[in-house]
Amino acid sequence: MNLSESRPVVVSRGLFPAALLLAASALLTGCAGVQVDEYAGRAPLLDPRTFFDGTICADGVVRDRSGKQIRQFNARILASWEDQGSGSETGTLDEVFYFYDEPGAAAVEETRVWTLTPNGTGGYHASATDVPQPTTMKHAGNSIQMAYTLRYGKPGDTLDLDMDDWMFQVADGVVINETRMSKWGIHVGQVLLVMRKVPDGYQCLSARD
Repeated sequence: MNLSESRPVVVSRGLFPAALLLAASALLTGCAGVQVDEYAGRAPLLDPRTFFDGTICADGVVRDRSGKQIRQFNARILASWEDQGSGSETGTLDEVFYFYDEPGAAAVEETRVWTLTPNGTGGYHASATDVPQPTTMKHAGNSIQMAYTLRYGKPGDTLDLDMDDWMFQVADGVVINETRMSKWGIHVGQVLLVMRKVPDGYQCLSARD
C-alpha cells in the first residue's frame, strides 16, 4: 500500500491512537509470519545433525502458481559430518536429483551441495553451490526452516527465486518438505517432497524405461 496516496480521514481524537495501534499490530503480524520456535513442543524431534547423516531418499513434485504439477523427481542425499576440532562439526549434504518433466521423457539430472556450519546459537550457517548468499538453518521441535535465494539455471541464463523452505518430521526417519517459491514477492510455485532415511547403499535413483 502506498501511504502517500491515501486520502485524509477525519477520526475522533480518542479513537485514533487505538485504531493506529490495531492497524500497526495487524501489519506487523502479517510481516512476521510463522516462526520455527512455535513448533518447539512438537515431536518427533527433528535434529539436523541426527537426521542428515547417512543416505536419504527424497521423492516429490514441483507445482506452478496455479497448483498444476509441472515436474516430478526422485533424489538421493548423501549426508556426512566432519570434525573441525573444539567439538565443532561441519555437515555436507550431497544431493542428486532426477527430474521427469514430461511422461516418457528422459530424466534431467541436477545436483546441489549444501554445507552446514554451527552458528553458535543452536542453528547452522547453510551455503550451497547455487545459493548466492548463505542462509540460516533454524530448527525447533519437529521442524526446520530456511529462507534463501536460489539461482536456478545455467551460467548466463539464470533466474533468482526466493525460497521459503520448511521441513517437518512426522515419523522417525520420515520428513515432509514444503518450499514456497516467489519472485518479487509474488508466489510462483511450490515444491513438495518426502524424505526418508534408508540404509547406506540403498538405490534411491532407480532407472526408468
